Amino acid sequence: MTQHNVEREEREEREEREEREEREEREDREKANVDIVLTAMRELFADKDLTAIDRYWAEPYIQHSPRMPNGLDTLRNIVPDLEGFSWEPQRTAAQGDLVFTHSIVHGWAPNPVAIVDIFRLDGGRIVEHWDVVQDLVSPAESVSGNPMV
Repeated sequence: MTQHNVEREEREEREEREEREEREEREDREKANVDIVLTAMRELFADKDLTAIDRYWAEPYIQHSPRMPNGLDTLRNIVPDLEGFSWEPQRTAAQGDLVFTHSIVHGWAPNPVAIVDIFRLDGGRIVEHWDVVQDLVSPAESVSGNPMV
């Protein structure tokens, strides 16, 4: 084997190792982000612990939900008044700094709803939020017969 071939093989091995390490770091970061979102939402909405906002969210907080303005004061103001609220995440996924949850939610609307929330994190803090909200329909009421969540 020539010196050139040895160097090429070493370079390829190094590149593969670096790619593997980068992928593992990204996966670790994504898992940590999912854990942050699940903990943050549980502590704020289930436990009604307003101090969770200071631990898990950061300003400027950008809100894309059409019924809520930007900023963390909105969360501070609505959480204490939520009656019978429950957030039941059924699925989670992460891509880079985004975390997606697919949940059944009671107490946000007059009837149960299915919500897909998308959270963007920066430095381990939630800084942006989108959501898609649908009235929850039972499989028996669905044209497909499939559950929504």
